Amino acid sequence: MRIAKRVQDVAPSLTLAITARAKEMKKQGRSIVNFAAGEPDFDTPANVKKAAVSAIEAGFTKYTPASGMKELKDAICSKLKSDNGLSYKPSQVIVSCGAKHVLYNIFQVLCEPGDEVVIPSPYWVSYPEMVKLSGAKPVIVKTSAKDGFRLTEAQLKKAISKKTKAIILNSPSNPTGSVYCIEHLSMVAKIAAEKNIFVISDEIYEKLLYDNLKHISIASLGKKIFDLTLVVNGVSKSHSMTGWRIGYVAGDEKIISSINKLQSHSTSNPASISQKAALEALTGKQDYVSEARGEFEARRDYIVARIKEIKGLDCFKPQGAFYVFCDISKTKMDSMNFAKKLLEEEGVAVIPGVAFGWDNYVRMSFATSMDEIKEGMTRITRWLEKQ
Repeated sequence: MRIAKRVQDVAPSLTLAITARAKEMKKQGRSIVNFAAGEPDFDTPANVKKAAVSAIEAGFTKYTPASGMKELKDAICSKLKSDNGLSYKPSQVIVSCGAKHVLYNIFQVLCEPGDEVVIPSPYWVSYPEMVKLSGAKPVIVKTSAKDGFRLTEAQLKKAISKKTKAIILNSPSNPTGSVYCIEHLSMVAKIAAEKNIFVISDEIYEKLLYDNLKHISIASLGKKIFDLTLVVNGVSKSHSMTGWRIGYVAGDEKIISSINKLQSHSTSNPASISQKAALEALTGKQDYVSEARGEFEARRDYIVARIKEIKGLDCFKPQGAFYVFCDISKTKMDSMNFAKKLLEEEGVAVIPGVAFGWDNYVRMSFATSMDEIKEGMTRITRWLEKQ
């Protein structure tokens, strides 16, 4: 049997593989501390769940327009205006089955064979693979911890060619927790506008910012960059709704129309019930968001302090999201070996940094309870002392 080459060339997700192995071990009765999770450990807010139940009871279980129901797109436009200072019409917004689906759709619509997409490294695992599936070429630019894992002007200019179609920005970042400030965003916006290059701005962790930082969307920095930016967001991380699968993108009306055409022939609309839940998440009370952010910040402070106490480990202090990108280079282990041994020998799951383009790092999620974090760090300390 011959499988299409475009799929053969795609690397499997190490994130999902490690998570699956940890779950398997837990079912076998092993005590597992999971630092691999890419989702909040809190439950979906009660008002959001109630909205979904009400939708079911009211019989709201049929198709909606492929691009999402109008009420939800109106709410997204209001959110983008009030939170980000961005003015969009509903025709400039499409709702998809999660932000991951949004990104896949964008690459399929924007990219062709021969195009290039600039991706700062460390990167979220799926960016390069999605670009490959579109027929385009990922151009990986390795950032550095000393620059806060952010693109420098020199790096970006060097990476751009006549074939460059888009630049990916992920702020706050998965896996580093790095955040692009106004100076860095202005630099990227200036270069993108001069070269007429699209910016795909993945802002899914927007609500999880620490140290009183304020999120800035690159699309808010002028008319030219607004027209070139596709703002990607959703409710998965902000409202603990990963399984509900609702993400969205706002941008140029022609691009959104093309995504709608693609989506109408692939998934059709996102689940009607999930859309009603997302509508409540965006328009209902927002207590959960600030409470979750406060809890995550406390966990961040604790886990970073513990990592810096352990001989052989170091990390960049994340400014957002709920991950710590941990430097393991002094252990002399590559990230796969480190992750496999730690899971099998101490029952602690972390994600190998090679999945994000860095083999001397591992990603640790603090989207788990403080008790679990304390236990996990104790196990890691004990394990490394034996190596």
